[in-house]
Amino acid sequence: MKNLKKRLKQGDTLNGCWLNLGSSLTAEIVGQAGFDWVLIDLEHGAGSEKDALYQLQALEHTSAGAIVRVESAESQRIHRVLDMGAEGIMCPKITNPADAQKVVNGLHYPPHGSRGVAKMVRATGFAQQFNQYYQESRDTILGVVQIETVEVLNHLDEVAAIDGVDVLFIGPADLSMELGIFGQFDHPRFKEALKETINAAQKAGKATGILFFNPDDYNTYHDLGIRLIACGADATFVADGARNLANKLDAFRSVSKTS
Repeated sequence: MKNLKKRLKQGDTLNGCWLNLGSSLTAEIVGQAGFDWVLIDLEHGAGSEKDALYQLQALEHTSAGAIVRVESAESQRIHRVLDMGAEGIMCPKITNPADAQKVVNGLHYPPHGSRGVAKMVRATGFAQQFNQYYQESRDTILGVVQIETVEVLNHLDEVAAIDGVDVLFIGPADLSMELGIFGQFDHPRFKEALKETINAAQKAGKATGILFFNPDDYNTYHDLGIRLIACGADATFVADGARNLANKLDAFRSVSKTS
């Protein structure tokens, strides 16, 4: 465990990014780059649960903590990736407090949740560290719920107050789409929703997170109080790097032809 939950409670800012490609090699490269955390995406990413396992194994010896975004709040989805060794779970499309409570129930063992006990899994060192894992899991497993629906904006205080919800994570694309202002992150309605989310989290002593793709936006979000920050994804790193190199080579070729 990389103590993501503890660090957020201390008020630390954690810098991270998305992993969409489902590749353990890419995960290892990104994990060694210096990020505090990465998000393995099982909602929109190309990888399967088995690919998530391989990525978790690849990240083990890096400094990056691993959060997995599951497709839904179904407990089986959550249990499986926690047993594989995920340090946190992100769940999309939360609409009300009941949805958020369902996520929390899947994160923790009774009496704090309904997670089933499986000793012979990777997270417990295949039973060798089960007692330690069990005792510490309540304080180390990070619960992240996504704020990306219009409905949940009416329940922010209730969601933030749930014990086990550690982060309210804004999904800018989906939220702006639902607000009818897709991609307009400077629109007053989006800014209002952003501030409402941050205020609800702060009142409850919880953290707020967001994903963006332009690093120049960092200070804008950080100054608002957002502390779980994600910028970019492995797919964009590869695409941008390849495109930039190809453009440079084309430019050199054009100069060579005229000389």
